[in-house]
Amino acid sequence: MCIRDSYLIKAFILGILEGLTEFIPVSSTGHLILVGDWINFQSGDGKVFEVVIQLGSILAVMWVFRARLLQLIRGALTGVPSEVAFARNLIIAFLPAAVIGAIFIKTIKSVFYHPGVVVVTLVVGGLIMLYVERRTHHTPGDQPGAADDTASDERASAYTLEQITWKQALGVGVAQCFAMIPGTSRSGATIIGGMIAGIQRKTATEFSFFLAMPTMLGAAVFDMYKNFGVLTQHDLSGIAVGFIAAFLSAMVVVRAVLRFVANHTYRVFAWYRIVFGAVVAAWIFTR
Repeated sequence: MCIRDSYLIKAFILGILEGLTEFIPVSSTGHLILVGDWINFQSGDGKVFEVVIQLGSILAVMWVFRARLLQLIRGALTGVPSEVAFARNLIIAFLPAAVIGAIFIKTIKSVFYHPGVVVVTLVVGGLIMLYVERRTHHTPGDQPGAADDTASDERASAYTLEQITWKQALGVGVAQCFAMIPGTSRSGATIIGGMIAGIQRKTATEFSFFLAMPTMLGAAVFDMYKNFGVLTQHDLSGIAVGFIAAFLSAMVVVRAVLRFVANHTYRVFAWYRIVFGAVVAAWIFTR
């Protein structure tokens, strides 16, 4: 009984961690692997726990954006041009990761789900974020008082979700493929990919949230379908606890992230990744 209780407590801790890190560019999966290894959480060879509890986070973001999501669905079904274009872009951005994930997910899990890989991708990802933030001038709305007459501002023509082009959406979708490697960060890859494609930071963040809906739902359902037969009641209990914890913590984080990106860059997250990666590397080499 004590072992079971300990397992559920660990599942709850990891669920909170998932919700707190899913929508900021620090890699929720990377944190789950590192902290799970640290507290000796046994999630099984299929790593289903790490994927399925993301459903809690995605349901939280769907609830926060429920009004806009309903508007999108109604508009796409009734042929509203801007909503049809938005839905088309989400499909375009979703497909690259869906195809690659369906083919290579088992190989990716067996090769890359390791603390050492997470350390490398955390640091490298942080350096890339610093580079992109440095080379990307602020676009209108990124920061108070940002100038709107720079060459970069002219290139960053997509200021709303509806104005994103299909080429920009494809660029975001390709960037999302790199997030299959733990430590990369799905939100980080899609947001930075969007900024490189010329999308304003806040808009890129919102698009990343909407893209997370089909991506994470698809990944969770696919993983449950492939591994349900080997899951025990013990596993399902842990997944349920982690799911609820992820939902509750993500509800807080989603709104906070939107407020943050309205007035700040992502440099603080880039430095966090680098420092955290260095600390974990030291822990791995000294344990």
